[in-house]
Amino acid sequence: MPDARTWQVVAGSAAVGLTVSFAAVAVAGPWESGQRTAERAAAASRGHQPDGRGVPGSRAQPPAEAAAPPAARVLTAPATDPATLPTQQALAARLAPLLRDPALGALRTGAVIDAATGKLLYGSGAATPSVPASTIKIATAAAALSVLGPDHRISTTVLATGPHSTVLVGGGDPTLTAAALRTLADDTARALTARGTTATSLGYDLSLYSGPVQHPIGRNNQNIAPVTSLMLNEGRLDTSDHGLADRSTDPAADTATAFAKLLRARGVKVTGTPARTPAAAAGPQLAKAASVPLSALVERMLTTSDNDIAEALARQTAIAAHLPASFSGAQQAVTAALGRLGLPLAGAKFTDGSGLNRADALSAEQLARLLALAASPRHPQLRPILTGLPVAGFSGTLSDRFRGGPASGAGLIRAKTGTLTGVNAIAGTVVAADGRLLTFTFLTQGATSATAAQTGLDRLASALAACGC
Repeated sequence: MPDARTWQVVAGSAAVGLTVSFAAVAVAGPWESGQRTAERAAAASRGHQPDGRGVPGSRAQPPAEAAAPPAARVLTAPATDPATLPTQQALAARLAPLLRDPALGALRTGAVIDAATGKLLYGSGAATPSVPASTIKIATAAAALSVLGPDHRISTTVLATGPHSTVLVGGGDPTLTAAALRTLADDTARALTARGTTATSLGYDLSLYSGPVQHPIGRNNQNIAPVTSLMLNEGRLDTSDHGLADRSTDPAADTATAFAKLLRARGVKVTGTPARTPAAAAGPQLAKAASVPLSALVERMLTTSDNDIAEALARQTAIAAHLPASFSGAQQAVTAALGRLGLPLAGAKFTDGSGLNRADALSAEQLARLLALAASPRHPQLRPILTGLPVAGFSGTLSDRFRGGPASGAGLIRAKTGTLTGVNAIAGTVVAADGRLLTFTFLTQGATSATAAQTGLDRLASALAACGC
């Protein structure tokens, strides 16, 4: 029979991120019997060393006695009984010594909130603004989901702007794939043939976005492509779909050139070289390629810490608010959207959507409260924030963390990480040993070793997972 720890792992993996309403389970995918299918596959196939780290290349099945029971047997709402609410004194006794770890750096702040009640259970400099790094993506996601809704899709379109002129219009989807571009070319070629057009010029329209295309982090950076409304596979020059990669210096022109080549291969004569249109294009729509729903974009952004998606979603939020789709317009739109959600915004600053800019500022309490809002049945549109958080020891940016020792929270913790030079952060959710769903954030600055700082943050989160206090 599984021991108590195994049951907690199962309950944590299934219940973290659930709203206090059991009915919310049905609307949050991708699920299979109430548990994310990717996590089930990872859990079933991962080999382990005694210290909990994955064995390189191992795909061994776990022992039969450690297999998870059917999700239906453990998929219950997090505890809401006031008797199970952790005491502030007990949490402080657990967390304060860990937060004093000098490996975390000179500035260390933290906040823990009970998701069911919204009560701040622990705070250390909780209201102090700090550099959030990539944990700001939680705020970007919340703003976009609240304004656009989880079903929103970003469209790349093709317009006929004249008898022999065609324009590819960027809609702001950085995840446009080569396969989607081929399908777009198929549909465009058929539409041109139906119109009796055998030859056309090709332009590309980038008017949706305004302002600088270069992130303040600088040019030729592997973290992010130039921020334009038209790009193929995030401007990556390799076959990767996440992580560091060399990027195109002009992803829009490269995408238009690739589209022209595809049209020619389909019998359409494209005259000249694709050129950027000087103004917004207008004309009948020939074809359209839509992104996956915003809910899936948010999950991908949070799981892999995707900077290109983050900047795109910040601009989509600005467009919906009738503001310029620029760094400054996005800042205004995100701030306004979070304010409408009721988030206290004293000291908050959103200079970008990705967290690459050190001028960003959020407090630990603000991030923890955002996560509590996402767990609330009052805000079901925010649920993809929780389902997109990496799972400790299993997925995304936490796949190689929480591997035994005092930081053994694998499977129990879901959290977004944040890392810049000297800046380390973690913000997420955990089902504690007493069944309470807690949201937490720890922000640090000044660490000289990112590895040591991350270990310290993992210990803090693991202490919450073990808490029956």
